[in-house]
Amino acid sequence: MAATHRIAAGMVIAAVCAASLTACGAGADTTGEQGKVQPAPAPKSGLRLIGDGSTAYTGAQPHLPRPERLKPGKKPPQFVVFSWDGAGEDGQKLFSRFRKVAKRNDATMTYFLSGVYLLPEEKRDLYEPPKHSPGRSDIGFNDRQGIADTVKQLRLAWLEGNEIGTHFNGHFCGSDGGVGEWSVADWKDEIAQAKRFVQTWKTNAGMKDAAPLPFDYDKELIGARTPCLEGRKNFVKAARDLGFRYDTSGINKQVWPKKKRGLWDLSMQLVPFPGHSFEQLTMDYNFMASQSGTTTQGDPAKHELWGDQMRDGLLRGFARAYKGNRAPLIIGNHFESWNGGTYMRAVEEVIETVCPKAGVRCVSFRQLVDWLDAQDPATLKKLRSLGVGEAPEKGWKSFLGGGPAPAPKGAPGSPAANG
Repeated sequence: MAATHRIAAGMVIAAVCAASLTACGAGADTTGEQGKVQPAPAPKSGLRLIGDGSTAYTGAQPHLPRPERLKPGKKPPQFVVFSWDGAGEDGQKLFSRFRKVAKRNDATMTYFLSGVYLLPEEKRDLYEPPKHSPGRSDIGFNDRQGIADTVKQLRLAWLEGNEIGTHFNGHFCGSDGGVGEWSVADWKDEIAQAKRFVQTWKTNAGMKDAAPLPFDYDKELIGARTPCLEGRKNFVKAARDLGFRYDTSGINKQVWPKKKRGLWDLSMQLVPFPGHSFEQLTMDYNFMASQSGTTTQGDPAKHELWGDQMRDGLLRGFARAYKGNRAPLIIGNHFESWNGGTYMRAVEEVIETVCPKAGVRCVSFRQLVDWLDAQDPATLKKLRSLGVGEAPEKGWKSFLGGGPAPAPKGAPGSPAANG
């Protein structure tokens, strides 16, 4: 995430003004008596700064659809969730790339922000990770340019209707203090720090004149995915206590989700893996691990094949649900150029293929749980009775119609057959 140059605060202010967040004047004079710098005047809008002004309440999130209860006999939408672990903008410009891909395809996504991506390297000791010494992080920290670039993308993403979740901070996996060894209290501490780094980025980065993120992170944060899918048991306990609504840290089959320990279980799923006899998890890292092992840049001659395998596996999983039980398809990714960027190409091609289809909704986790919470529990129970790829035997109208299915023609009680 490191960058090598700096950004002027006015550029960030201009970005938020261009997004119609406030009617701010980036060039306003902020000097008072005797030339002393004074706080900028409060904008004439619904914006309400929070804390040091790193975040702000700006009203309801734009482009967030109102969930509707499924009408009796109607086929459910085919939901697809594209999500990103450790979301941040660096020299690869993948955050901004996929924001544009989403907009072109009428999609919204979930970006799981790593809190340390808003903490500069020189302030690293502000992070006190559970079971590790202060200033330790397995994914590093950031610099002023990287923070400014990431904040810009977070701001625009939220204004476009996307969700900002959390991927926590130091990304500690395995033994010797990894998240799998953390207690409930450790998880609560880690979450509190992740929130704090988002809520104080302007102070920590020395960018007090920059425009705020346009959301209250305490209210925005409703779900997460744990590093390496470890430590889930105690994380879920902590998340439930903190008012989270979902978790996506496990492995599921392609069936309709249910709540576990008070949270929607929206784990990633197993889909066909072209060229193999086993199924693969819907995450770029897992395809890579099966293809090039521990190296992130394997045989260049195989890059195209490997990307095609991921793309086609996701598309087969999509088709299985779309034509079958209509279970939401949950996909996880990273902003990484592993194996020559082939997985980023694959994901983009999946988005462009599935999101424009009739009946498909490419949404964030927030939008999915809003829809799930709006449904009749009896309807969701019926949907969960369908197996992987299983369409209702007598059609959706009968399956979710709330009444007896019509007798087939020629059967007792049915209209007489013509001729």
